[in-house]
This record gives sequence, structure tokens and C-alpha cells, in this order.
Amino acid sequence: MTTTSDPSCYTVIFESGAEYPSSQELRQALEKGSDEVKIETLKRIIVSTMNGNPQPALMMPIIQFVMPSKNKQLKKLLHFYWEVCPKHDESGKLKQEMILVVNAIRNDLQHPNEYIRGATLRFLQKITKDAELLEPLIPTCRSCLDHRHSYVRKNAVFAVYSIYKEFEHLIPDAPELMSTFLAAETDPTCKRNAFVFLAQCDMPKAVEWILSVGEGMAGLDEQLQLSVIEVIRADCKNDSTHRPRYIRYIFELLNVTSHAVKYEAATTLTMLTQNPAAVKAAASTLISLIVKESDNNVKLIVLDRLEVLRSKHGHVLDGLIMDVLQILSNSDMDVRRKAMSIVLSMTSSRNVEEVVLFLKKQLQKTQEATVAEDKAAEYRQLLVQSIHVTAIKFSEVAASVVLALMEFLGDFGAAAAGSTTTSTATALDVLAFIREVVDKFPHLRAGICTKLVSSLPDIRSGKVFRGVLWILGEFVGIPDNSSPANSAGDISPDAAIKECMDGIRGCIGDIPIYVAGSGEEEEKEGGEDALKSPKETAKPKVLADGTYATESAFTAGTGAASTVKDKNRPPLRTLILGGDFFTGTVLASALTKLVLRFSDVIMGSGRSAEANVMKAEAMLIMTSIIRVGQAKTAIVPGTPIVQIDEDSTERIMNCISTLSELQTEEEAVKEIFLHDTRKAFERMVGAQEKRAAEKREAESSHKAAAVQVDDLLSFRQFSKKGADESIDYDEDLGRATGAAEVQEDFISNLSRIVQLTGFSDPIYVEAYVKMHGFDILLDVLLVNQSANTLQNLCLDFATLGDLKIVERPSVYTIGPHGFQNIKGTIKVSSTETGVIFGSILWEGPNLSESCVILNDIHIDIMDYIKPAYCNEAQFRSMWTEFEWENRVNVNSALSDPRDYLNHVMKSTNMSCLTPEGALSGECDFLSANMYARSLFGEDALANLSIERTESGAITGHVRIRSKTQGIALSLGDRITMAQKDSSKPLSV
Repeated sequence: MTTTSDPSCYTVIFESGAEYPSSQELRQALEKGSDEVKIETLKRIIVSTMNGNPQPALMMPIIQFVMPSKNKQLKKLLHFYWEVCPKHDESGKLKQEMILVVNAIRNDLQHPNEYIRGATLRFLQKITKDAELLEPLIPTCRSCLDHRHSYVRKNAVFAVYSIYKEFEHLIPDAPELMSTFLAAETDPTCKRNAFVFLAQCDMPKAVEWILSVGEGMAGLDEQLQLSVIEVIRADCKNDSTHRPRYIRYIFELLNVTSHAVKYEAATTLTMLTQNPAAVKAAASTLISLIVKESDNNVKLIVLDRLEVLRSKHGHVLDGLIMDVLQILSNSDMDVRRKAMSIVLSMTSSRNVEEVVLFLKKQLQKTQEATVAEDKAAEYRQLLVQSIHVTAIKFSEVAASVVLALMEFLGDFGAAAAGSTTTSTATALDVLAFIREVVDKFPHLRAGICTKLVSSLPDIRSGKVFRGVLWILGEFVGIPDNSSPANSAGDISPDAAIKECMDGIRGCIGDIPIYVAGSGEEEEKEGGEDALKSPKETAKPKVLADGTYATESAFTAGTGAASTVKDKNRPPLRTLILGGDFFTGTVLASALTKLVLRFSDVIMGSGRSAEANVMKAEAMLIMTSIIRVGQAKTAIVPGTPIVQIDEDSTERIMNCISTLSELQTEEEAVKEIFLHDTRKAFERMVGAQEKRAAEKREAESSHKAAAVQVDDLLSFRQFSKKGADESIDYDEDLGRATGAAEVQEDFISNLSRIVQLTGFSDPIYVEAYVKMHGFDILLDVLLVNQSANTLQNLCLDFATLGDLKIVERPSVYTIGPHGFQNIKGTIKVSSTETGVIFGSILWEGPNLSESCVILNDIHIDIMDYIKPAYCNEAQFRSMWTEFEWENRVNVNSALSDPRDYLNHVMKSTNMSCLTPEGALSGECDFLSANMYARSLFGEDALANLSIERTESGAITGHVRIRSKTQGIALSLGDRITMAQKDSSKPLSV
């Protein structure tokens, strides 16, 4: 085998040319300098050699004056120098000086100091390309395998391995030598190195050694156990006959103390067999790792592996669900969420009661947690959402959890208790669960509504109040015809409505409601306290400048009394006086529904007087809300005046008008209040279930068999690992490097070609622009259209936006009518509209310089934005949080609002979050929410509000919000450009 191999490539190290000494100075330093001077000199020579200036004249002085030194640092530097210095002359033969070097290396291999021997053996692994250097050293290297110190022996093993891999003829009996060494060796590291040698060079001998160890596998060193597992994988890739024995060995490794070995053993076991017992044992090991491992990143990795195992083996792991639930004791929320998703996927009718009982206990623990535990509220919200999903999926546990969850409404809504945004979100999750339960399980409505009415005084949040009032208005008083046997014990519908009205009245207090500044409110609520209030007294006070001022004692006393009075007010009254008129409109709608339903229930029973009293109270409450909103004084002294908005006034007036014309009311109005709103809710729930079903179907379709029954089969597919992942590392490497990616078709590539110069320019340039992950790949074609040679041609690019050029193209020379391909890479760091522009410089005849400015390349951000989905609560939370907003006015010639919505969705790659049921029907107005996510994790929200004018055009606006400015502006520009083409319905 030839020894004239290509020189190795090393890192270029900066060296200052101004201070670099001459060769003679370096020679003098090597000859007469101390060890410290020789160390610095040798470092300079090594750097110079790596940078392309080898200075061969200094090799002999180094041999004469440095090599005899006993300084260990000098010996280490010498190894570096022998590695990088030229060892052959111009004819390719080994230099004569290297004979002295080989002799010195042999002496170091026989040195009594084990460090020098070991370091020299490691050096041999780096010069294994030169057979002439290695051949004289083979006997000495073999003798090091019997050295007394393990440091020398372990390096000798890898030195022999490196030599055998490059020049097998130098040590032909190396596998037998290593096999004998492995049988007699006692040091764990040496045994591991020798075993790796056999695994790489002689697999049958490695397998033979594994079989000889047999049942003692669990007593080996951790590194050796990992190597054994790797060999077992490689051997089973070829359908080994030892697979049953391997499975038995892997089972033993599941019980070792090393977490790394247990993880690899569990992963390998599922690759070797699909036996349910083996899969269950592997899953138990993974769960044990998650519980015992302290690193949360490792926990998440193992959880991902457990999820893959569960998805491939169905209900085999359902018996381990209680073990998975123990992972929830971890304090990290990411680990809890991942574990909870696995628990929900493993829940079945056989274990649902145990799961729900455990989750309820966890919920109670969060309630008992100290205030210092800031993650308790977030964990509580996760538990509520999980119980919601479980109870809807398994109706038999709904009754046992819904009443328990309702206890959290008042706690989380209480502002006095210091509620947070997360706590309010938890209460809203409870409400969403209750709302779905009362709709799907009619036999639970009476008990739920009674509990909701009793919990009204404990609620302080306006959002929670609105949800509770909607449920009460929709479902209180509706008879349950599904279970007539139980109806005898329930209260009658009319009694339920009266009880609900009394509960709402208790949360409002005395009616009518007055603003504090009008005088009547203080007169009613102040009572005797007003009579006992202190009179205004004044006393002089000397200021800093010597003047007098008067301090009123009446003002301070009034403020304290106002604070106490606010605490004693009923919750609904406090919200209305605080300016929450949206809650007032929901209250008016709920009261209207209750009065209408009560009138229907008692119709023909001669109890019209009760209905009139209830109607009068409801109308008085509604008029009080409007009166508070139209007050000319501040609702709370010292605060700005809050006026009721026009929409709330109109909504409340519609309710008042409906009740005032109750006797002559048309059936259509009652249908709207009593039935249409519930049908809209059912459509919304149906749309969510449909979306969830589509998601499950899409996930199941990915798991479908990719091989048909009539396809040709390779021999490897007869093995029983087809249901699990491959253990072929070569295939994994191919997938990781993109070798298995589907290539784009020719037509798709043509659509990405951008012309950069004109056909009449001396040089024609076009570029193929391809988005690849976070990179933009430019494949530029240059065509010399002239009859002259273009010398020193340089293609220079520049960018605008969050784009960064990775490398500058080189200088080229193109002959007459010649071609040149240039490739470039540009990094993208955010979703923002970017522009690539540049120019071409070259030298023509007589060295005349010429230049052509290229056309701009506009980067389409749509390649980085993908449709995504989030629920309504997440959308509202992000809408409130994001600070960048871009408002785009809409003026389109399209006549159908839904066509314009589809046009915007197609132009921006955004998905519509508004259910299809809410967009159905004929209407001149349309409002919809849209959402998308970029490859960089940026969220983009949009709200479309448009209407159709009398002329048939579409007007309105689109509001875009995001956390960063770039994506908001880019999407706005995209919509603006799309409006120019919106007059062509066929393009949609």
C-alpha cells in the first residue's frame, strides 16, 4: 500500500508575521535555549507548519536538541510536530531523518514511565497512514499489551486497532491476539477497548465472547455493557440465530444500576421482540428511569420514547397507567404535560375510575398547597383540562367529578384571594367542562344548576360570572325527559327557575342600582353608618415654605368607609358599578331566558301574577344597569367616568323590549332566546369534535402500512421487527442526512427560478432559489454571452432584513460563451420579508472593468409560515399579550365575504379558528379569527372584520398581532398585495 497519501488538513492558526523570527533564530533557540524557550519555539514551529510553512531545515535541529530532553511537555509537543511535519521528500520516499525519529519512538514505547508509554501509543494512532514508520514499531507495540499498568494496556489496544484497520498485513493475528487479551484482562476499560476492537474487526469473535459471558452480563462495567448492547443490535440486523439468548441477556440488563444501560437495554429489547411481556418490561424500565432521573431533559427524552412505545403497542401498556401517573409528582410543568398526554392516551374503560380518582386527589393537593408554590395554579389548570377530556370521553365518571370541580369556581374567581390570570383560566376551564356536561348529560343538569346557584356569592371574576349566567339561562328549568324514574325526586322546573332568580337577586342586592355620587346609594347602603360619620374638621398645618395649609379629616374617613363598603357589596353589584357592562348584558340575556321559560312552564296554571312579578324585577334590574352606565358622575369617586357602550345598551334594550311585549310576543323571538343559542353552542361543540376526529384520523393514516400485500419483499422484511423501528444505524444516518428525502419534480424547480439579468447583457444570470429549513440555497447559473474571456469574475450578494450570507463566492474565469455554476447559502433568523440584491464585477479585454447590477430577489415568507390551530382561550390570551399590531384596511371587489376570507387564508397560509357553523348562512357581515405559526416558533394572530356594502363591494379591516414586528408587517404587506388580485375569483 502506498505511503504517499494526501496531506491532512489542519486548522489555520493566526500568527503575526511582523514578530515571527527567522529560521536561524529558531535554530539558535532550539540549540541553546532552556526547556521553557524550547517549548515556546517548538509551538511557533508547529503553528507555522500547520499554516503551510513547514521549514524542513529545522527538522534536524529538533532531533538533535529537543528529542533527547526528558521534559514531558516537550515530548508531548514533539508528538504534535511529528504529526504535522512533512515526513516524505519530493519523490515520495520517507526522509532519512525519520529513521532517528522511529528509533526515539521505539525508546519511548519501552520507557519505564507509564505516562510516556501511553502518550506515545496514542500518538501512534495518528500516524497510521505511514506503513514504513509503523512496521519497526509493531513488536514493541504488541509487548505493551502485557504491561503492568492499565493506562498503557488500554492505549496499546487502540494503537493495535488503528494499525490493523489501515494495514492488516502488519498484524495479521490481531483478532486472535485481542481475543486472548480479553479473556485474561481484568481492567474494565481495557476489556471494553478490546471488545470494541473485536466488534469492529471480527464480529464472530465478539459474539462468541458475549455468549461465553452469558448470565454474568449484569456484573460487567457500564461502558462494556453499552458496547455489548451495540454489538447485539448489529448482530441481530443480520437475523442472528442467537436472538433468544440475546433477549435473555437484555432482560438481565434491565435491572442494572446504570440509567444509560437501562435505557439502551429497554430500547433494544423492543427492537428484538414484540412479545407483550418484553414490551411491558421495557416500558416499566422507562417509567422507572423517568421517576428516578433528576435531569428534566432526560425525563422528556424518555417520555418521548415511552410515547412511541405506547403508540405502536396499543393497549399492552394500559396496565402500567398508575405507574405513569407517579411521574406527575415531578415539579417541572413540561414533564407533567408530556406525562399527562400519555396518561390520557392510555386511559380506557377498565382503568378510568382509578385515573380520575388519582387526578381528583392531585387536585385536592394543589388546593392545599402553599401560596409560595407558584406552579400550583398552572398544574391545577392542567388537571382540570385532563379531567374534562376524560369525563367527556367516559360518561360514567362525569357525575363523580363535575360537582367536585365546581368547588373551584369561587376560589379561583375571588379577587380578594389574589387571583391571577392562570387561576382565572383554570376557572374558565372548569366552566367549559360544566357547559359541555350539562349539554351532553341531561340527567345531571338539575344537580349542577343547583350547585352553580349556591356558588354564585363566592364568584368575583366577571369572566366566570358570564359563563355561569349563560349556563343558568340556557339549562335551568328544562325538564329531563331521559330519566323519568328519577324525576320524582327532582324539583319542578318552575321551582328551579324561582330558586335561580333568588340566587341572582342575592348577588345583585337591593334594586334599583344607583351610582355612588347620586346620593341614594349612600343612603341605602350607608344606613346608620352615615348618621355616625364624623363631621368635617380642619386644622392648620405648616408647610416647608412657612405658609399654612388646611388638612381635612373628612376626606380620609370617607375613603376608608368606601373601601369597607366595596367589600360588603354583592359581587354582581360590584362588577356593574365597576363598569363591567359586558357582564350586565349577559345578566340581562340570562334573566330574559329565565322569565320566558317560566312563562311557558306555568302557562295555563293561573299563576300569571308570579310571572309578572318576575318579569318586573328583571326589567328593573336591566334599566338599573343602563342607568348606571349613563350616569354623569364617576361610579367610584376619584376614578374616570365609565359610560356604557352602544352595543351593550342595544342588547339590554332588546331584552327589555322582549319582556315588555311578552303577551304579544311572536314565537320567533322565543325561539331565538330559548333554542337558537343552545343550537349554536351544539354546533360549536360539534365542530370541535369534528376537528379532533380529523386530527386522530390524520395521525392514524400516518401509521398505515406503507407496503402493500402484492409488493415485492426483501428478505429483511421477513423478520418480526416490521412493526417497530429499524435497528439499522446506516438507514438512520441516511434519514438524518436527508438521503431518503423525496426529490422535487422538474416543474416545481422551474417555478423557483429568478432571472437576475437581461438577455442583452454581456453575461446572463439566473438563480434557483430553494428554501431548506432555516437556509436559503442559491444555485446561480452564469452564461457568458460575449466572445471575450471574463477574468476575475466576482458575484457579490448583499441582504436586507434578517438574512445573513454564510460564505462569499470565489473569483472565477469564464471563457467565451462558457457556463459557470455558483452555489451560495443564506441563513434566515426570523419570519420577515427579506431582499437579496447584488452585482457582478469582471475584467474584460485590456483589463477593463465591467459591472452589471442584478435584479432583486424577494424572499417569500409564506415558505416559513404554516397553518396551525389553538383554542379560543389560547387565542384570547395571546391576543392580549402580543404588543405588535398591524391594521390593514380592506376594499375588495369580491362580493361574497366568505370568498374574501378564503382568499386571505390562501394568501397568508393561515387557518380559520372560527367554526364553520358560525360562518354558515347568508349575512352581509363576517368576523373570523385566523392563526398561523412560523418555523421559528413565532405565533401570528389575525382578526378579519368585513361587511358587504350596498354596491356589493367588501370593506372592513384585518388586524394582525404578533410578538415581533417583522411577521406582523410581512403578513400585512402580503394581504395588501393579495387585495390587488382579489378581483379575480378564479385565482381563489
